[in-house]
Amino acid sequence: MKMISLPKDERMTTHTAIDNTQAAGRLARLYAEYTGHTSEGVTAFPLSGSNRRYFRLQGTPTLIGVYGTQIEENHAFFYIGAHFREKGLPVPGVVARSADDTLYLQEDLGDTSLFDAISAGRATGQFSEEEKRLLHKTIRLLPVLQYAGAEGMDFSRCFPIARFDKRDILWDLNYFKYCFLKGTGIDFREDLLEDDFRQMVKVLLHGDTPRPSFMYRDFQSRNVMIKDGEPWFIDFQGGRQGPACYDVASFLWQAKAHFPDALRRELLQSYMDALRVYLPVDEARYKARLRHFVLFRTLQVLGAYGFRGYYERKPHFLESIPFAMENLRSLLEEPFPEYPYLCNLLQRMAGMERFAPDKHISEETKEMKIKEMRPALTAQPPLVVSITSFSYKRGLPVDTSEHGGGFIFDCRALHNPGRYARYRHYSGKDEPVVRFLETESEVASFLEHVYALVDAATQRYLSRGFTYLSVGFGCTGGQHRSVYCAEQLAARLSRQPGIQVTLLHRERASWQTLDNTATP
Repeated sequence: MKMISLPKDERMTTHTAIDNTQAAGRLARLYAEYTGHTSEGVTAFPLSGSNRRYFRLQGTPTLIGVYGTQIEENHAFFYIGAHFREKGLPVPGVVARSADDTLYLQEDLGDTSLFDAISAGRATGQFSEEEKRLLHKTIRLLPVLQYAGAEGMDFSRCFPIARFDKRDILWDLNYFKYCFLKGTGIDFREDLLEDDFRQMVKVLLHGDTPRPSFMYRDFQSRNVMIKDGEPWFIDFQGGRQGPACYDVASFLWQAKAHFPDALRRELLQSYMDALRVYLPVDEARYKARLRHFVLFRTLQVLGAYGFRGYYERKPHFLESIPFAMENLRSLLEEPFPEYPYLCNLLQRMAGMERFAPDKHISEETKEMKIKEMRPALTAQPPLVVSITSFSYKRGLPVDTSEHGGGFIFDCRALHNPGRYARYRHYSGKDEPVVRFLETESEVASFLEHVYALVDAATQRYLSRGFTYLSVGFGCTGGQHRSVYCAEQLAARLSRQPGIQVTLLHRERASWQTLDNTATP
């Protein structure tokens, strides 16, 4: 792998995010440094559940470019990927990375995921022989990843933790409680639910094999690519030492994979047969233990769907909720006496009308149900308007949101109090500067136009359920005109319901939140 040092102004840290255009440009330069020639084109992939951004860089060779601000996560991916490749496992190689490790290039495995390759079977419930072949081949490779892959692995280099433990389990259970269960409106006793959560911790951590295994953590068909008819594995950077059952549950009970019970049993048998290479298998005992991981994984994904779908408004996760609920209903047909209170809650939740099965309804009706479910599951999140004053001498403010968007207003045409010695030690928040600017009719006119644009945008954003808008005011020094204008807009917006204002005066290192987030 080639380490490439980009120019100083193109190095990034975990504290500085960039937009897709900037990321694509820097990856194109990394590609040119690595290959010795320019890329023929850069195409961004749609955002998914991850905060990493992916791009395809066309050329000879065609490569995948990745931009990720979480350096420790990138390091985990580099280490685990290199370790797996040493073992001969089918994972993409990283061929170049920037000196600050926020940008890297990896092999391109094509456009077909296993999820795509089995699309006909997922839609009809009737899986072809070729689809079954790919599924069986994939799950037979899972024990190889888990046990051969774990040999010699330094788990301390995993991210964010080295080992699946009590804390890890409780994180996910509380993810479900706070991001999904509470939003349904079902009344429940926290103490009794916590008792069952603690019992689940004991069950999941009891019975591990003495042989260390690598827990992929997100082993599902979207993270398997099909290249030349063979499965290759991606997105393993969240893996750690842990129980192999977790990955089996993730794969066979993936919500939108929609495997029939008969096929799921076949695939489980294939997995256990391949597992025998590494340790003896008591099938009845293994299946009994696996059920608890299926329940746990289902709760974890419901928490993720609640957060990613209802808070972050990502439709792919909203569409997956009915499938996860169908898995849950099927799972609860056989009781879990270890968790009586939890199961009672889940039965009540699964029986709610808004989560009824969608097998025979139209796409239009499904969309209507999603819209009905949204307010029932969570209150409308506030529209966060990030207002920043800044100096053009130090560059534009960085927008750290996923989608970007918003306004930059240039205040340099306004009369500048900083030209006068008596105002230089004041800012746009101080009375002498405020009085100076408010006597200037051009400032009032300027702000009227700003208000018209921003008010129209915020009302539209609120009506569409958007959650973020950025507004910047720049001047020469970032002390007077831009500060005053940012203060005026912040005061105006903070009085409007449903809006939360964050106000940053960058050059003065001053930050505050102004909140009035009652539902509009």
